[in-house]
Amino acid sequence: MNNQSLWYLENIDVMGIFCPEKLGSGEMEHLAHKTFKKGEYIYLPDEFSDKIFFLTNGRVKIGTYSDSGKEITKSILTTGEVFGELAIVGETTRRDFALAMDDTMVCLMTVEEMKSMMREHNGLSLFLMKIMGSRVLEMEQRLESLVFKDSRTRIIEFLVSLAAKRGQRVGYEMLVRKFLTHQEIANLTATSRQTVTTVLNELRNKNILIFNRRRLLIRDMEKLSAEVV
Repeated sequence: MNNQSLWYLENIDVMGIFCPEKLGSGEMEHLAHKTFKKGEYIYLPDEFSDKIFFLTNGRVKIGTYSDSGKEITKSILTTGEVFGELAIVGETTRRDFALAMDDTMVCLMTVEEMKSMMREHNGLSLFLMKIMGSRVLEMEQRLESLVFKDSRTRIIEFLVSLAAKRGQRVGYEMLVRKFLTHQEIANLTATSRQTVTTVLNELRNKNILIFNRRRLLIRDMEKLSAEVV
């Protein structure tokens, strides 16, 4: 299942709700669309939390900083995903940062605008609950993996999950466009860039996958899943 399937599960056109100008529907035309250059922060920790963002184009990294200043990556979002959603449940200041990884466009709305849309579109509340619940579950799974599984297993499980969420089936193979850098995968799996490189090269030598800076092609999902010890 790719990331675009998320809102279809609730039978609601989230893109049409958040980005009416793109579709010409005229609904909620006052919502702001804003662009951010690659490497620009959308928000930072401790900033006032009063807006929710819908990613219409580009990629966004969500993360935080440890007490020692080390960057911790929590997730990397792509087109069609929502972030900053904790503002709707009472968050007053940001705990995380949001960083544009590419030239990025977002549709942003205030909490009151979001509440108004939730009243007008019944499925939107369920959609947001699903997002928040799935992210809590994902963080719990990552914590469990960090405690109980080795680096190689964490990397392979991440690749399987990435393909399931963002992959496109091409014949018997699975294609992931805009593949992450080795350092980004390392940040998401609490491993090192060198370990990621070693594991990817090993899987390529086994003819399980091929990759470059732009894409990942998994040639056999069953064989990749079987590599998990």
